[in-house]
Amino acid sequence: MNTLIRQAVSVVQPRRTFLGRTGLLLSGTAIALLSGREALAAKADKAAESDLRILNTALGAELEAIAAYQVGAESGLLQKPVLDLAMTFQGHHKQHADLLAATIGKLGGRAVSAKDKYSFPVDTLKNQVDVLRFAAGLEKGAVSAYLGAIPLFGNRDLAKAAGSILGDEAMHWAVLRQAVGDVAVPGAFVS
Repeated sequence: MNTLIRQAVSVVQPRRTFLGRTGLLLSGTAIALLSGREALAAKADKAAESDLRILNTALGAELEAIAAYQVGAESGLLQKPVLDLAMTFQGHHKQHADLLAATIGKLGGRAVSAKDKYSFPVDTLKNQVDVLRFAAGLEKGAVSAYLGAIPLFGNRDLAKAAGSILGDEAMHWAVLRQAVGDVAVPGAFVS
């Protein structure tokens, strides 16, 4: 009988030792998972901060575009229907700015404000074509900026929204180019 008890004890003790070690492994695994979660959370925080910086940069550019169209409208150089078109495009930029500011707020950020004064080359704007070429240059810059920003977004929904705005900016650029007699779409790719 003693032999049977000794055999049973010899089987039970390794199981207890194994279970104890497994418990330690599980605790170690749990700790590793928790620290991995913390690392993921830190990475997500950095991505969110980066997204907010990108959104604020885009908002700043939209606010500048609103001001530029206002300068064009007040210059007295734009005639109907070009003036109406400029005001329509300014309205689009206002909508972009409103959406960007609201998104920044929803993400817990603080939206940038319009500058008190922008440095536009008003002394070089002598006629309607000059104003339209200036506006086209701003729109091309906006297209390039959104194109560069899209792959940087951590949040893919923000990237899609930026892509939508990029499309609108590209249409503005094409219409303005055509209005001054340039080829509306100068190439197969935007750079």
